Amino acid sequence: MTIEKVAVALDERSYDIHIGDDLLECAGAYLSPLLRRPRLVVVTDENVLAAQGPRLKFGLNAENIQYEFVTLPPGEQTKSFAMLEKLTNALLELEIERHDLVVAFGGGVIGDLTGFACAILRRGCRFAQVPTTLLAQVDSSVGGKTAINARHGKNLVGAFHQPVVVLSDISALSTLPSREIRAGYAEVIKYGFVSDRQFSEWLSKNGSKILEMGEEKERQFAVKKSCETKAAIVAADEHENGKRALLNFGHTFGHAFEGAFGYTDKLLHGEAVGLGMSLAFDYSVRVGMCSESEATSAKAQISKSGLPTTIADLNSAPPSAPELMHLMMQDKKREAGKLTLILAKSIGDAHIVKDVDIADILEFLKEKTAA
Repeated sequence: MTIEKVAVALDERSYDIHIGDDLLECAGAYLSPLLRRPRLVVVTDENVLAAQGPRLKFGLNAENIQYEFVTLPPGEQTKSFAMLEKLTNALLELEIERHDLVVAFGGGVIGDLTGFACAILRRGCRFAQVPTTLLAQVDSSVGGKTAINARHGKNLVGAFHQPVVVLSDISALSTLPSREIRAGYAEVIKYGFVSDRQFSEWLSKNGSKILEMGEEKERQFAVKKSCETKAAIVAADEHENGKRALLNFGHTFGHAFEGAFGYTDKLLHGEAVGLGMSLAFDYSVRVGMCSESEATSAKAQISKSGLPTTIADLNSAPPSAPELMHLMMQDKKREAGKLTLILAKSIGDAHIVKDVDIADILEFLKEKTAA
């Protein structure tokens, strides 16, 4: 498999995303030119260390790079103040300097937490993203959004801090449980829904191959296409003052459900996004922006991938509409106390809608939770 490259053009902060097979075994060759001294620190979780750690160690040893591992517990609850303190203290104890390199080796949780720690450590340290989940490869490793969760909501404490390189090894996905692949696939679907109907149609035909183990050609294409879309948007709007907010399609609803479920494995981020996108299409129909047929087609694509499209699909007692509304009002896109939603006119044509009718959203949530 040919290793492909996607550039994120941000002037002096520009970097490349490398996408291909067996990248971990040659990670040292990509990282070595970025080192001021031949050492780095790798931050990972226990599951990734067991499944992929030997491969990364091989790649670093091949270039005689010295390394230390900081290993954290897996799961969304690791994106916390407590773990941020633990990680920053560990990096300081290892005497990480501003121009050293820290490697975020894992899924979105490790990438977000490590990126934020590097953003604040010594007022800014360099870091690389080596994502090992589909969700991280297509979304969270790209664009420099770093954050932890707070009790008030998801990703509410963070910073924009770009990596210096991203290495996305497609073969690392082969060890993931099918549930993790489906969760990551939600973010892939999102790119088609937001701005690329042709990609959405390709996914309708090839999505099953991406979800199946061993179909690395289709997975690589999906990762590359997703990264190209995100890189272009990030280059135009790095700090989410406009167009970049489109990438939050389905997330305002989805984050509320994640918060209501306590950021546990009862509901993975990608599962929440799948449900959130379905609700966003339903609400787009409700306000007359989208046709019923378009929404039905979109939800069929989400459902076909095994993601939830209705609250009933969660197989758990639903949170109340007021609780969901409260969590939605903590959304980062909120302005002057008013809520912003990303809604769709059709598949491939999403729009930022400001100052939405909060009373109507609450009524909408009441109807959905009662269904």
